[in-house]
Amino acid sequence: MLILNNVQLYILNNVQNKPEQKAKSLARRTDHSREELYENALAAAQNIVETDGFRSLTARNVADAIGYSPGTLYNLFANLDEMILHLNGRTLDALHDRLNGGAIPETTEARLAQLLGGYLGFLAENPRLWNMLFEYSLPEGQTPPEWYGRKVERVLGLLGDALAPLFDANQDDARSDAARTLWAGLHGICSLSGSGKLQVVSSQSVRTMAEGLVANYVAGLRVNRGER
Repeated sequence: MLILNNVQLYILNNVQNKPEQKAKSLARRTDHSREELYENALAAAQNIVETDGFRSLTARNVADAIGYSPGTLYNLFANLDEMILHLNGRTLDALHDRLNGGAIPETTEARLAQLLGGYLGFLAENPRLWNMLFEYSLPEGQTPPEWYGRKVERVLGLLGDALAPLFDANQDDARSDAARTLWAGLHGICSLSGSGKLQVVSSQSVRTMAEGLVANYVAGLRVNRGER
């Protein structure tokens, strides 16, 4: 009778399983198309940010989450900065879709109230993704690609469209500037709230302050048009 000790059994099992393990490893590398890997990587990156914050986002963490090596990620993105840009781009798309949903009210004030409600709701539901949009910055000397700028403009365009009745047809630049100014003001209020410092300047809620800002800004634009 053949009796194998523990060492011999271990060696025998490992030798027999190596071809199968290697085949599984190779199969894993071909299980997904480039498009699928891209989607999986961004989904994993989003989950990491939502769970632990964007400071915890690394190529290694994303690679581990999708079961591939970090080298695979660098076949999809030039570096971690590019991956973050793509994830932020998705957040901008999601914000746009949120703000662009539903019937559009007839009055400027009602449309702005609708946009504000959608914006504050999105921030409340996605605080860490929203924070990454503004806390993350590219390395010095680099600028966002054109496709990213178009996503930003698409979101700002919704606010500009809402303000359109307060400007003449030949005032596109002024309308765009007004939209950016109002957006920056709203962002300042939300940023103070997100950092827990809003109470330093006011005891009012985020929504109350934001609604007051919008109302007074629109009133000022109407005065500029000679309205009362």
